[in-house]
Amino acid sequence: MSNSTPDTVSIRAHAKINLFLRVLSRESTGFHGIETVFSLLELADEISVERTARGIDIEIDGADTGPTEDNLAVRAARAMLAATGERFGVRIHLKKNIPVRAGLGGGSSDAAATLHAVNALTGGAVPHHEVLQFAAKLGSDIPFFASGSSMALGWNRGERLFRISGPPRAPTLLVIPEVGISTVTAYELLDRAGGYPTPRGAIVLDPDALRTWGSIGRLGGNDFESVVWGREPRIREAFERMAQTRPLLVRMSGSGSAIVGIYRSESDLEQAASMIGRAGWGLVQTRTRSNPAPGPVALGATDQ
Repeated sequence: MSNSTPDTVSIRAHAKINLFLRVLSRESTGFHGIETVFSLLELADEISVERTARGIDIEIDGADTGPTEDNLAVRAARAMLAATGERFGVRIHLKKNIPVRAGLGGGSSDAAATLHAVNALTGGAVPHHEVLQFAAKLGSDIPFFASGSSMALGWNRGERLFRISGPPRAPTLLVIPEVGISTVTAYELLDRAGGYPTPRGAIVLDPDALRTWGSIGRLGGNDFESVVWGREPRIREAFERMAQTRPLLVRMSGSGSAIVGIYRSESDLEQAASMIGRAGWGLVQTRTRSNPAPGPVALGATDQ
């Protein structure tokens, strides 16, 4: 009796936004503790992974993601293949739709999607809870993307998560300034500022606080905003321009540089996009997700 497993799978790697973000401390290891709420967007990279005889190859359409050996999707594939005995190799095709160096988690989402895709090629040899452990070793945001949650409270380094049910999906506008900020640079700016922002006071994360976009917007901001804006005034300008369009919520996502606005309706979003104008910025129209991202889809099968 034969078991049929896919020889090629496709998967979408969704972007995320941070609905608020607090940097709590700098550990002796150099890592920083955070508290944040992650939310998935419809905006996504597109990935297909094909079984090969050996090795890992990657082909990327779109933005430059840096050296191949540093690519998180490649590192994720390597980790999963090693864990399952390196019985085969993979060829990855990655279509980049998520802007890079924008705080939208594109590289981390690619890694999480690749973990699930390669695991599907093994017939699901690695249990879900172990996939999450691989994700945590690869990077701080990756466990959220690997978890299957559409929204979650994350803390420590973002690898400790509590799934939450957020508001209904909503029209979302992203302003992408022409300048990008790496996560490493953002943390260095925060460290050089001589400490961490003054605590804003208590936050009660009960269901009522997370029930509507307006209530989420009142929870607090993003601790990276002040130091990043001091380095790159154009990012602050983008924030201020979006704030004038009366969104339900406006934030810089992650360590920047994307500015996120969430709106009541598509017509409000269209009006906001017209008000903001291009001004050297990229504009991306998308929506938040209220359902988990779908997993790998088989494109072909091989009898094992």
